[in-house]
Amino acid sequence: MNDWAVATGHPLGTRAAERILRAGGNAVDAGVAAGLTLGVVQPDLVSIAGVAPIIMYNAATGDVTAQDGVGGWPAAADVHRMHRDHGDHVPEGILRTVIPAAPASWIKALSEKGTLRFADVAEEALAAAQEGFEVYPLLADFIATRRGKYARFPSTAEIFLPDGKPPLAGDTFFQCDLAWTLQQMLDAEAVCPGDRRAGLAAARAAFYQGPVAERIVAFHAANGGLLTATDLAAYDVRSEASIPVHFRGTEVHCCGAWCQGISMAETLALIEAAGPDAARRDGMLDLHFLLEVLKRVFADREAYVTDPDYMNIRPEDLLDREFLAERLAGITGQSEPLPAPGKFVLAPTDAKDAPFRVGCADTTHISVIDGSGNIFSATPSDPSYDTVVIPGTGLSVSSRGSQSRSIPGHLNALAPGKRPRLTPNPILALKDGKPWLALGTPGGDVQVQAMTQVLLNLLDGGLSPADAVRAPRVATYAFPGSFAPHDVHPNKVLYEFDLHPDQIADLKARGHDLEPWPAATWIAGGICLALRDDNGIYAVADPRRAGSAATSTTVSGKITSKESCID
Repeated sequence: MNDWAVATGHPLGTRAAERILRAGGNAVDAGVAAGLTLGVVQPDLVSIAGVAPIIMYNAATGDVTAQDGVGGWPAAADVHRMHRDHGDHVPEGILRTVIPAAPASWIKALSEKGTLRFADVAEEALAAAQEGFEVYPLLADFIATRRGKYARFPSTAEIFLPDGKPPLAGDTFFQCDLAWTLQQMLDAEAVCPGDRRAGLAAARAAFYQGPVAERIVAFHAANGGLLTATDLAAYDVRSEASIPVHFRGTEVHCCGAWCQGISMAETLALIEAAGPDAARRDGMLDLHFLLEVLKRVFADREAYVTDPDYMNIRPEDLLDREFLAERLAGITGQSEPLPAPGKFVLAPTDAKDAPFRVGCADTTHISVIDGSGNIFSATPSDPSYDTVVIPGTGLSVSSRGSQSRSIPGHLNALAPGKRPRLTPNPILALKDGKPWLALGTPGGDVQVQAMTQVLLNLLDGGLSPADAVRAPRVATYAFPGSFAPHDVHPNKVLYEFDLHPDQIADLKARGHDLEPWPAATWIAGGICLALRDDNGIYAVADPRRAGSAATSTTVSGKITSKESCID
């Protein structure tokens, strides 16, 4: 079978993957090409020097592997000093920088599971950086609405506010300094023409030990940052087994507790434990049940989930049958505004109710299934508005420290080497032992919620892949948010305008505090889905954002809702 499918957060990312697949590369080759390209053409949402968690299925061996793709805090990080100087939250700017993981993550995947060289997969990324690319509406709006934040740092403003103004849709956006960074890696690889893995190692070394690292370290040393040459040189991506969950006749593979993967797994395990009909009522999703499940999952996340090296329980304890039964037993016919965590109460929350804020915009996703059945699912991230671009590199080095706390004793308190708990959490799934699905989305705390609703639409609702993605969504915010200032909004539910009136009425009657989202809002996620079943191969990019999709029998679409969904 030679059919393949790809969906990514931007048409140029999809076209990069498409080129690789049409030329005979595998899903990992294509996914890495897309990831590098998205780091250039979605500079508001994702960084070449950000995070890149990946989960992959090897069709030849049947193995599923997850890569964390997130760096730890520098060795100089000190939670007591951070708290003394900045209070409970890690401030925006250079101090929230953690070790950049994405370059190492892309190269590790390519070296161990791909077939191509860095030069083969970086072609579109380098061209977009050197020659520029067209500013699309979401990018223009993102920068314009955060103009004040971009203006704080001269090196950041130089790129994102050319001539002191936000770029307009249709303008050409250049990333010349970022092209320099990519070229350093390409030049290093070129010294090893006869050995693919040695060349990839050389490209990696150019970033973490060579000229790119030198510029990052020098800037941090001169500007009060924490990153050192030792931090960068010592970094390595971690690979681990996935967390499998049997769900509605499929085997869904989630990432670990270093991200929301364990929360995704707990959500699916709770729904499955409740029975085959628990998530539907009157021919539609039972949104009350789903929201009550999600509130409990996020309460457990706040109480127990952090870098697994620092957890007080085992991640699998959250999937224990007795624990799941106890969580389900607390769900009633009425909304519980702020459920407590399950039975192992270990850590208090510092979160306080606060005025509602717009959700998380950054992050992107890549879903690929190739003709051999290999699956690649990745959710790279890290924005540019909340940190300093390293002059001469074009790099917004990972500001993922925003998801740690500067509160001594807090479960997610920052510490040297400790990984912030990521929101990005790609998944993949098998059905009847065969490759079935790659799935993920941007959206911060909405990620697990959007992905779960799409899975339920597919498996319980019987919707087509495109309709499962298009269907209106809801989200609860009744838990401490993942990002500073970590606000909590008891009982709060947001819903899309086209949600069925009967579902809206039911949620109101059950005591949920409802607030509508704008039409087709990006806040509800940006699902990228690749799916193969007995009926064919499908690729869907959510029309709520700027993604596109392609299959072996189509060409990638432009940024329109019609062309974003291919099935």
